[in-house]
Amino acid sequence: MASKNDILKFIEQNDVKFVRLQFTDILGQLKNIAITEQQVEKALDEGVIFDASAIAGFSEVESSDMLLLPDMNTFAIIPWRPQHGKVARFICDIKNYDGSQFMGDPRYVLKKSEEKARKLGYTFNVGPECEFFLFQIDSEGRPTTKTHDAASYCDLAPMDLGENCRREICMVLEEMGFEIEALHHENAAGQHEVDFRYSDVMTAADRIMTFRMVVKTVAQRNGLHATFIPKPIFNTYGSGMHINMSLSKDGRNLFNTGDSGLDISDVAKMFGAGILKHIDGITAVANPLVNSYKRFVPGFEAPVHIAWSHMNRSPLLRVPAPKGEATRLELRSPDPSCNPYLTLALILEAGLDGLQKKMEIAPPVDVNTYSLTLEKEKELGIRRLPSNLSLAIEEMKRDSYIKDVLGEHIFSKYISAKEAEWAEYNNCVHQWEIDSYLTAY
Repeated sequence: MASKNDILKFIEQNDVKFVRLQFTDILGQLKNIAITEQQVEKALDEGVIFDASAIAGFSEVESSDMLLLPDMNTFAIIPWRPQHGKVARFICDIKNYDGSQFMGDPRYVLKKSEEKARKLGYTFNVGPECEFFLFQIDSEGRPTTKTHDAASYCDLAPMDLGENCRREICMVLEEMGFEIEALHHENAAGQHEVDFRYSDVMTAADRIMTFRMVVKTVAQRNGLHATFIPKPIFNTYGSGMHINMSLSKDGRNLFNTGDSGLDISDVAKMFGAGILKHIDGITAVANPLVNSYKRFVPGFEAPVHIAWSHMNRSPLLRVPAPKGEATRLELRSPDPSCNPYLTLALILEAGLDGLQKKMEIAPPVDVNTYSLTLEKEKELGIRRLPSNLSLAIEEMKRDSYIKDVLGEHIFSKYISAKEAEWAEYNNCVHQWEIDSYLTAY
């Protein structure tokens, strides 16, 4: 763990002139305030005041002053900024001006859930798989939906024109402390994936936020636009953020059975059962955009059905080939537009609920669920994920556990924001309607 003196010494010896204090709003957008190096010690001791009323869902004008408190473990140099007069960053926690906890801080929600697991003796480990698209920009610098290449899964140059950009992304991430495990072109034209090593859940959430910032910045420096919109192009693959997860105790992976078979432990099954029970309500957070639900269609490797399986990639939850201490569950529904702090807190607490209540998981589904008829779904007792944001919000309201995890502040503000988003979407006249109806009626 970094100390204040170590950080101040590093700043002085390495010509750091500006420090960004980064934080995340309830919708998952990264924000920041910059301070000079002379203010860092005061920031570490007392925090930095900011106007929270200007952040959607945070506070009202009459109680707007809040404090950003840097987490010293998140200190990092921002590699793409000037090397003379360097720029660094902290990820911050948010407190009320009197020092009390601000209940609208998404990072605090995850801290509570992580602490709950820790008191039970558990460490929740997460390895995200983050997908994104690279698009061309027009002559005025605005993003288009023209893909950067026409390559497909695991193609290489010259088909894969994003190779250099992807490599630069990885080099920047490594400079910021990431351990990159794999990078490749994904299924759709212009689509890419970078996987970084698993970590404890808070580190993983912080890294997802950093990852999105790095990808967008490096793409821009390469004359491209990176987007984490789940489904930017019709009739092709969308971008997911698969969550690989395991629970450990005293350094031992509790999902591992200890043998070489395909099975997973009872702990893993109960944990998975909790996720399957609560996934309807989690979906509005893990898939937060109107566009997120355009990804949930059969045939493009995004889940549609609430089921689990060994290795089969069509259900919601799968068990990648078990590998001893690497045994894990993979949740395939979240997308990279989500707030990772809230999403991971809900996933963790759903799994803990399954453990504490000793929930039994349904039998695995080892058929291609994309081809299931409605009759077969009923026969197997399989239900579908919410098919649009409005239905997901209603499921979120129905699950009291979601409110307990998020707290009243975030729960109510989040639902209000998403209901407004859905209403605005419904009030718009979309191009499909013009194309389909203008001449016919």
